[in-house]
Amino acid sequence: MRAGRRAGPARARGAGRGARSHGPGTLAWQRAGGRVRLPSVRRVRVELTHGGHPDRPVRGHGQPGADRRHRGGRCTRRRLARRGLAGRAGGPERACGRGGRGAAGPRRGRRAGAGGHRTAGARFRGRALARALRGGLPGGPPAPPGRQGGVTRLATDLLAAALALVAYTYIGYPGLLLLLQVVRPRRRAAPLAEWPNVSITIPVYNEASTIGLTLERVLATDYPPDRRQVLVVSDASTDGTDGIVSGFAGRGVELLRLPQRSGKTAAENAARALLIGDIIINMDASIHIPPQALKPLIAAFADPTVGVASGRDVSVARAGVAANRGESRYVGYEMWVRDLESRVDGIVGASGCFYAARAALHMELVPQALSRDFAAAAIAREHGYRALSVKDAVCFVPRTNSLRREYRRKVRTMVRGMETLYYKRHLLNPARYGLFSWMLFSHKLCRWLVPWALLAATAASAVIAVAVPGAWWLGALVVLGLGIAAGGWLWATRGKAPALFELAAFGAAGNVAALHAWVRVLRGELHSMWEPTRRDPAGDTLTQPRTGEASS
Repeated sequence: MRAGRRAGPARARGAGRGARSHGPGTLAWQRAGGRVRLPSVRRVRVELTHGGHPDRPVRGHGQPGADRRHRGGRCTRRRLARRGLAGRAGGPERACGRGGRGAAGPRRGRRAGAGGHRTAGARFRGRALARALRGGLPGGPPAPPGRQGGVTRLATDLLAAALALVAYTYIGYPGLLLLLQVVRPRRRAAPLAEWPNVSITIPVYNEASTIGLTLERVLATDYPPDRRQVLVVSDASTDGTDGIVSGFAGRGVELLRLPQRSGKTAAENAARALLIGDIIINMDASIHIPPQALKPLIAAFADPTVGVASGRDVSVARAGVAANRGESRYVGYEMWVRDLESRVDGIVGASGCFYAARAALHMELVPQALSRDFAAAAIAREHGYRALSVKDAVCFVPRTNSLRREYRRKVRTMVRGMETLYYKRHLLNPARYGLFSWMLFSHKLCRWLVPWALLAATAASAVIAVAVPGAWWLGALVVLGLGIAAGGWLWATRGKAPALFELAAFGAAGNVAALHAWVRVLRGELHSMWEPTRRDPAGDTLTQPRTGEASS
C-alpha cells in the first residue's frame, strides 16, 4: 500500500522542505538536521479505523475488493509533510486527500467514485488523522498555542471545580442564608410564664484544676435555685476530681461516678436516669458562664417549635499567654453562620460546650461513638423541632495554648461528627427535610470536603503551571500560600504571630485535621474514649475578646 510504505531519504528531504515552507504550526518541530521522521500514517489510520489493532488488514490500494471510492482519502507521508498540519486555510484537515483538496471539496476533472470526490467516511478519517498527529500520539507535535491538551483541560476543570466548592462553602452558603432570611418571617414567641425545672449535667474526666471554679459559677447564676439540679458525671477520674465535687454536696451538687472509662457520650447517657428537669443543660467543665447566661438559654423554649437551644461560644485569650487568634476569628465566623441558620430554619449542630434540649429529646439513646451535641439537633429535626443559637447565652471558651493540642481536638471532633452524620444520613433527603437537608449538606459535608478540594486545586495548579506557558504565577501562589501556613504554624508555636499568619496556620491545621479524620473514619477507627482538651481554668486572668475576634 502507498499509505503503508516506509519513508525513504528522498521522502524525508521532501518532507523537510515542505515543513520549512509553512509557519510555526507545521512539522518543523520534528526536523533534525534537515531530515524529518514522521509517525506511520498507515498505523495511525489503522488505529483510528479499527479500534487500535494495527495488525488487522486495511481495505485499500492493491488489495482485492478494495473500495475505490476511498482512494481520494488515502494520504502519503510526503503529501502530509508538504502541506503541513496547520498554518494555511482549511487547517490540518486539508493535509489529507487526493490532489491536496482535502475537506475543501473534490478535485475537478476526476470522476466521483474514482477518488476525485471524497466520501464522508474518508473526510472523517482525514480529520481524525490530523487531530491525532497534532497532539494525540506519543512523540507527536505539541498542541498549538491557544489549544490545550487533554490533561491541561482536565486540570483546568478540576481547579475550577475545587475553587468553586471552597468558595461556595465559605462565601456562597452564608450569602444564600443572608438572602433567605430576608424573605422568611421571623418567629416571635411569647415570654415564659414561669421558669421550668432544669437539670445541668457536667461530664468530667480528671478536671481537678477546673471543676471547683466551674461549680462556683454555676451556683452563682441568677436562675432560681429551687428549679435547678446540678449533676457531675465523673468518667472514672483519677486525679481527685471526685473529692472536689463531693465537697459541694451540701450546696445541692450531685455526683455520679462511672466504674470505668466509657467516653463523654456514654457518661451523658448514664446520667439520664437521674435527671428530673424539663430542660436538660449540657456544659463542659472548662468554660466560663456569666451569671445571666442560663435564663436566655431557657427562654428560647417559649417557642414550641424549639427543641434545642445552643449557647454562643466566645473564644478568649489569657493575659500573658501567647494564644492563637486564628481560633478566635474562626469561632466568630462560625457563630455568625449559626445566627443566619437560626433565622432561616435552625442550626444543624449545637455547641458542645453549652447547650440545652427538651428532656423528651435528651432521653433518646445516642451511641457512644457519636457526638451528642451534633446528634441533638438531628434528633430534634426528626421529631419536628428545630435547634437555635441563642445570642445572649454566652459562654467564654479559653483558647488552647498549642496548635498541636487544637489539632488533636479537631481530629477527634471531626471523627465523631462524621460518624454522627453517617448515622443520621437520612436527614440529607431534601424531599423530606427541606431546607435542613441543604444546610446540613452545606455546613457539615462541604466543610469536610474542602481539604480534598484544596488538594485537588494544588495538584491542578502544578500541572497548569508546568504545561501552560506564562502560568508560572499559579504555582507561585500555591507555594506562597503553603509558606504562609507553615510560617504561621512555626511562628505561633514560638510566640505571638501576625494575624494573617495565625489565621492561615489555623485554617491549614483544620483542613489537615479533616483529612486525618477522613483517614481514620475510612479505616474504621472510632473515638468513643473521651480525651478532653486541656484548657487553663477560665478565671479572672481572662482578657476580654478583641473587636472582630469574637462573635457579636
